[in-house]
Amino acid sequence: MSKKNTKNTKKSKQPFSSVLSINPYKGSYISGTDNTLKNKKSPDFSKKQYVISFLNTKDFINSIIEISKNIADEDLFDAISNKAYDELALDQAIEYQIHYIENFGYEDENNRSFHVFIVDPDTLNESFGEVVKKVKYIDTITPAPLLIKSLYSKEIIDKGGVHCFVYIQENDTSLTVYKDKEFIYTKSLNYSLKDMHERFCELFNERITYNEFTTFLKTKDLKTTNSEYKEYILKLYQEFFANINDVLTYIKRAFEVEKIDQLYIGSQLELTSKLYEMAEYELSIKADDFNFQYDFKYDGEVLDQFHMLMHMYTKLSKDEKYDCNFTIFHRPPKFLQRESGKLAIVVMASLLIAFAYPITYWVLSYAQTLQLELLKEKNNKLLTQKRVREALLTKTEKEKKHVLSLLEDEKKEYRDKKNTLIKIHKVKVDYPMKGKLLTLLTKSLNKYNVHLKTISYDEDEKSRFFTFGLVANNNKKITQLVEYLTRKYTGRFKFNLEEIIFNEEDGSYFSELKVGILWNLE
Repeated sequence: MSKKNTKNTKKSKQPFSSVLSINPYKGSYISGTDNTLKNKKSPDFSKKQYVISFLNTKDFINSIIEISKNIADEDLFDAISNKAYDELALDQAIEYQIHYIENFGYEDENNRSFHVFIVDPDTLNESFGEVVKKVKYIDTITPAPLLIKSLYSKEIIDKGGVHCFVYIQENDTSLTVYKDKEFIYTKSLNYSLKDMHERFCELFNERITYNEFTTFLKTKDLKTTNSEYKEYILKLYQEFFANINDVLTYIKRAFEVEKIDQLYIGSQLELTSKLYEMAEYELSIKADDFNFQYDFKYDGEVLDQFHMLMHMYTKLSKDEKYDCNFTIFHRPPKFLQRESGKLAIVVMASLLIAFAYPITYWVLSYAQTLQLELLKEKNNKLLTQKRVREALLTKTEKEKKHVLSLLEDEKKEYRDKKNTLIKIHKVKVDYPMKGKLLTLLTKSLNKYNVHLKTISYDEDEKSRFFTFGLVANNNKKITQLVEYLTRKYTGRFKFNLEEIIFNEEDGSYFSELKVGILWNLE
């Protein structure tokens, strides 16, 4: 079990000539001097530069742990670590990096609440191994969602309330929520740019290159383009916003949030279409671009927002930011703290002893006696501490069993209520909706003198569709009807007419029209 490493976690008092921010997932580097930022193709090693980077949301475990208020601050780390391993079923063979920040908005007479961040050391080595070969050390590695605190500390966002931040990157898309300027929740969404590319190819039913996909997003505005990709990109964004809505619904329930006051959404890729306008329409939440007015000057291309936040983070005092540093790539210690330095001290001490043996013998004897007394005192304290912790663990195990029993009861009650609500929803919402859709689609039949012979409705997890049996005395009337419906309801329905059959007995034409529902018309 890893203890919180306090060594080198504080920013050194020595002056730094520059700050280097690193995005290890994209391989980008930004150097900052004063308030001027500049892109760097490859980083340079320098003892005078402060190096900072971040962890994507999908690379760490985040959870809330409650600890009794009776636990002393010096024992908090051990208590939180033990509970994290137990409650989150962590692998006991792995020495995880564990850090935490207190959730001050939590109100409980008996417990304190902490946001716990957990990282596998192998993840750190995989993500930053190549970077460290170039820069030798990294002073700070912080979870990306905690960088957003800088926006409040620097009063770039000066209003309170509940704010949601969604940022799309090539390998990860994170959703983070702050309430009254404090972190409360973060989650990685399966809608990174690479994930979106894969999902688009599934919807389009044809494989296009990732470069072609991102070029379309960078150059085409969905409001004006007539590209064949438009329909499927819109479908992709609808799924994306539906996923965001599901997460926000959970947050409102879990954290007793009445509403989301503001949504900030942006992308590492510079998009032509305005995501925040679509988000505001789809989610009915006031939205804006995740692109803030920072007090920086920079040359070259538009900078990644996380780079800007990292440079702001280094300008904050300890009280203005969350202390959560996962770096294992520390600066080398001072000479006297190294093994070679300690050896030099021993050699010098040995020389002094050789010239002052009697005095040294007496000093060593006294030191040994004093050390023995200190060790005895320390041993007594440790034995007392051991007994207290054993009692605490026994009590905690009993509380855990009781809570699990209550949880099972709540789950059963939840399932019963859920099933009831689903049945009510089907009766009150689903059936009226089908009637509206039928009225909407069939009112155009008389216009083209086409009769409806049969009708059926089917649905599964991925699609919902009607099948209409159409009859007319002329096959052109059927095709004209389908052309009219396709033009009128583009983006709402998908029409599929495979064949028109001629009935020689009565001289009529029959065809089955499949209507896929793409738009919810409740």
